[in-house]
Amino acid sequence: MGGLLSLLALQTALADPNHNGGHEHCPIVYYEKPKGCNAPPDIFLDFSFNASAALLADSQALDYAVQAMVVMQDHYFVSDYSTWPTAIDWTSAVTGTVITGLLTTLSKSSVSIALSGSGDSSSWKAKENLISSYYGQVVSSYYGQDILSLRGEAYDDMLWVALEWVEAIKFIRTHADLHYPHGDSIDIGPETGLSEIMAHTHWHGENWFSSFAHRSRIFWNLASRGWDTKLCDGGMVWNPRLYPYKNAITNELWISASVSMYHYFPGDNFTSPWLASAKFPKKDPAHLQAALDGYEWLMGVNMKNEFGLFVDGYHIDRRRPGNTKCDLRDEMVYTYNQGVLLTGQRGLWAISGRVSYLKDGHDLIQSVIEATGWDLKNKKPAEDLEAVPSGRLPTWKGLGRGGIIEDMCDASGTCSQDGQTFKGIFFHHLATFCSPLDPVRVQDGMKVDKRGYERVRTAHTNTCKSYLDWLKHNVDAALRTRDKSGLFGMWWGAGIFDAVVTLDSDGIDHSAANATDYRNQGTPVDEMWGETRPWTPGSEHWRMLESASGQQKLLQQSDKDQDDTSDLENDGAKNRQSRQDPNARGRGRTLETQLGGLALLRAYWELSQPY
Repeated sequence: MGGLLSLLALQTALADPNHNGGHEHCPIVYYEKPKGCNAPPDIFLDFSFNASAALLADSQALDYAVQAMVVMQDHYFVSDYSTWPTAIDWTSAVTGTVITGLLTTLSKSSVSIALSGSGDSSSWKAKENLISSYYGQVVSSYYGQDILSLRGEAYDDMLWVALEWVEAIKFIRTHADLHYPHGDSIDIGPETGLSEIMAHTHWHGENWFSSFAHRSRIFWNLASRGWDTKLCDGGMVWNPRLYPYKNAITNELWISASVSMYHYFPGDNFTSPWLASAKFPKKDPAHLQAALDGYEWLMGVNMKNEFGLFVDGYHIDRRRPGNTKCDLRDEMVYTYNQGVLLTGQRGLWAISGRVSYLKDGHDLIQSVIEATGWDLKNKKPAEDLEAVPSGRLPTWKGLGRGGIIEDMCDASGTCSQDGQTFKGIFFHHLATFCSPLDPVRVQDGMKVDKRGYERVRTAHTNTCKSYLDWLKHNVDAALRTRDKSGLFGMWWGAGIFDAVVTLDSDGIDHSAANATDYRNQGTPVDEMWGETRPWTPGSEHWRMLESASGQQKLLQQSDKDQDDTSDLENDGAKNRQSRQDPNARGRGRTLETQLGGLALLRAYWELSQPY
């Protein structure tokens, strides 16, 4: 039965997704040669691009990324507690995900890392010690994770956990395959010599493989309760304790977690304290079907705005008796809503060989880049930044300005703990999406268009390289927000724009119709969101201060001197500093802002590597 279900799910994956209006590119794998489809593209851009002249990151980008991780762990990870005490449950899971992603990058890049004054043997020892040290902290965080609390939280919180431990599984496989190849397991007996034992010993990091698989399976299964067909003809509910709301992030997480489970989940023979099952197989068709159903629903429910960006979600109009339709769309736009789906799109391509999944992903990335005010074709900001008067900001474009990505809370310093995490999430999933294409997996009886595959592989690689100038522009700005300790600020625009603004003067319409910034301000108590129990983002102890402009700023009780500025040099250029550091406002520099800088630097490095 499992084989039949898997075959049916795969055939569904190979079917025309329908969301491209009939202009489908020919699939790379098929049972019968397709007819009436377009040839695979040469590039996923609407202009020509010379990939051989693409900007490539030098090794300093990887240096900066590792620095960001080391500084983050030194400041925020407490080994005695096996966690990041300043994090909340879901930002802790994201932090583990981003760190593990960088460890995978380090493992793949270790050959290119030069250590002065070290021979081959000592150089490898130093590299392995670095990777294993921070992998050890990831393992430690497994035991420090508050799984009892997470079981009672929203469905998106559960799916962050599932993705976290799938990412760890990916790292274990990558590192072990690259650096610790071993033969088959053997029975150890009195006659077994030391050299034979060493030759057949697995890398020690594999000891937690089954534990990570177990936790990812538990939380995927718990989250599966959120899939609902009674309302809106499908889709994941965000939070069961509020009025029904089907938002983009929970559905994107469902798609990406599901397809990642299908790809990487190794099976789980453990019985669970909460789920009474004897065995959970790898390549479970339920995971694949969930990803396919989720993608079909999300792409068909009209969740994108006129600029090609995902809005936040849909309410059901309760004023209409018996209404079950998603008919009240919340127009709020966040960066992370544009990122998480990229992992799902990449995973669905690998299963189906359908070019449409890659095209959808590239279209989304390019919509984000345009919404930051960057001219992708001409490799520069769309607006002349030199013409912007001092004290003013470039024009807001939807997700940034002057080519720098922002959430709407960044420039005013009003981001919540949730909001401070969003950009890092986007760049982590961008790096996943743009990693080099592996050969698609083929079932018995299927054929592969080898020329078509090579054409798609080249198109994907070259298109991803077209994003490097934009990434470098953001990297340069983000690096300039670091303080003397190496901590990144939230608003990367502070690194290049000569202005300090408030909610009243940041050039954004914060009162736009049907746009609720609940991720930073919490949900209102009303008939749409819920009339008895509002939801609030990660709580902190705050005190309210009046600025000279009248804007109220949220400051933590434990904030350091807000006038402290940095004279950190970056590439020989002095940081541009205002008397007041814009990134010292609000929550200031935090674990979440640091992982944003880390994820950006890793994405920049990853997209420039040939591997």
